[in-house]
Amino acid sequence: MYLRPVSVIGVIITTAQLAGCAAVDRLVNIGQQPTLSHVDNPTTRPGYKPVHMPMPTPQPASYSPNSLWRNGSRAFFKDQRAHQVGDILTVTVNLNDKAAIANETQRSRENKEDSGIDNFFGKSKVPIMNAAVPTRIFTGDSSSSSDGKGSVNRSEALTTNVAAVVTQVLPNGNLVVEGKQEVRVNFEVRELVVAGIVRPEDIQSDNTIDSTKIAQARIAYGGRGQITDVQQPRYGQQVLDVLLPF
Repeated sequence: MYLRPVSVIGVIITTAQLAGCAAVDRLVNIGQQPTLSHVDNPTTRPGYKPVHMPMPTPQPASYSPNSLWRNGSRAFFKDQRAHQVGDILTVTVNLNDKAAIANETQRSRENKEDSGIDNFFGKSKVPIMNAAVPTRIFTGDSSSSSDGKGSVNRSEALTTNVAAVVTQVLPNGNLVVEGKQEVRVNFEVRELVVAGIVRPEDIQSDNTIDSTKIAQARIAYGGRGQITDVQQPRYGQQVLDVLLPF
């Protein structure tokens, strides 16, 4: 792909402007702790979109006559589990993933073509030209080989708890939850974000749910601050990594 000089210059200028804004923020906050984000309504954030999933046909609610016990309730007077928008439940994040993959593929091929004649209609020389008959008219050789190796060795572990808020109730009763936690230690802020869809039946009696039971789970754990800034490559290096073809 060919990039015109004008396009490359435009990308560099735009990146420099964005980097400049970030640099100004960093200069303003020199010697200060990174600020925590404000507690807000997730549904009012820019780019928020309600979740739409395939839903079954609605079923009429069933009631047990002459009974004080509600169907599906785990408490005699009231079900303490989250079930409506605004309710809070605790998500137990317990990730312990390991993966080890090793692949190797080898392939080789060799071809050879050779064709010729010994005489021309019984004569050792070509008529008129009085030249010897060529013993080799066409000769071709080809060979190819490939050797590919790949390996993956990954190990991740994360154990923590985070409170999430029910932001939406789907027509089939499933709950859309989202939780965010920020912890500041000295000059570094650690962020944990959990979002996804849960079934009310999977919520435990103590109003907790394991992260493995969250559908469409989105779990992000990271940070921002002085340590994170040092670990990131410079903006110029990131731009060159994108633009340079080699």
